Amino acid sequence: MDGFPSTAPPPTRRLSADAAGLEQAAALIAAGRLVALPTETVYGLGADATDPAAVAGIYAAKERPSFNPLIAHLPTRAAAMAQGVFDAHAQKLAEHFWPGPLTLVVPVAPGGTVCDLARAGLDSVALRVPGHALARDLLARVGRPVAAPSANRSGRVSPTRAAHVLADLDGRIAAILDGGDCPVGVESSVVACLGGPPRLLRPGGVTREALAAVLGFSPETGGEVGARPVGPGLLASHYAPRAGVRLDATRIAPGEAVLLFGAFRPEGLAEACAAENLSEAGIAEEAAARLFSALRRLDASGASVIAVAPVPEAGLGEAINDRLRRAAAPR
Repeated sequence: MDGFPSTAPPPTRRLSADAAGLEQAAALIAAGRLVALPTETVYGLGADATDPAAVAGIYAAKERPSFNPLIAHLPTRAAAMAQGVFDAHAQKLAEHFWPGPLTLVVPVAPGGTVCDLARAGLDSVALRVPGHALARDLLARVGRPVAAPSANRSGRVSPTRAAHVLADLDGRIAAILDGGDCPVGVESSVVACLGGPPRLLRPGGVTREALAAVLGFSPETGGEVGARPVGPGLLASHYAPRAGVRLDATRIAPGEAVLLFGAFRPEGLAEACAAENLSEAGIAEEAAARLFSALRRLDASGASVIAVAPVPEAGLGEAINDRLRRAAAPR
């Protein structure tokens, strides 16, 4: 199993984004192995979602709590909708945002094939049709749902390029399909449609404003952290670098690393050991795409604390701040 081998594991294979690479990746997943794949949001760690042993490999490689459910990825809207029970709200969201960076949590269909372990024992299932063409091509070749949480150690910074995956998981997984940088850069929005009004469990690549425009109302905020999260990415401490994270920093202490946004410059910036600006122009979309790479570079500076300048909440700022708050949470 791609988890904790007793002997030195072989290095993870790096597959090219061509027909040969896709065929190799699909064959590995079909054989129960773990393959990292690109999506428009972040790289996912893919395994056959119908195979409990393969799914167990994801939890082992990521060192992920087994009660945290996984997103099952499908190549088409029809394939995804066969796995769940979609009410009118879920159907509307799927029709508008799939393929794309939206995950829907719905009741599992009577004939659904996503295994109990991938659903963390719940009677709901998290489904997504990614907007990345290479990912959909791979999923079509696999021909079954693929569970694919972010391809990193659990709780660490999510990967937006192949090198990030290898830094965390080299030797723990069979291969990575290298599709270049992920254009969105933050995970999918997660919306639960489990009866009653839809709930936004996790802000992400589809903004609250965009969801409201389709639904005709703003979704409720839900998914408070409890003993058993009903969706992925809801643990309080998540997306965390090794350094501590200090939010809404207006003054920098000597030796801190600094994450900036826009033109704002905190006092004491000259004392920082390293600095990254998510977007000099203050554009949330650019900031989201750069967030995890910037956190990784600042973490590599050796600073014990990363101070984060304020980021506005509007649009994708809500998703950026959600990831930053989880990165700063007690561990």
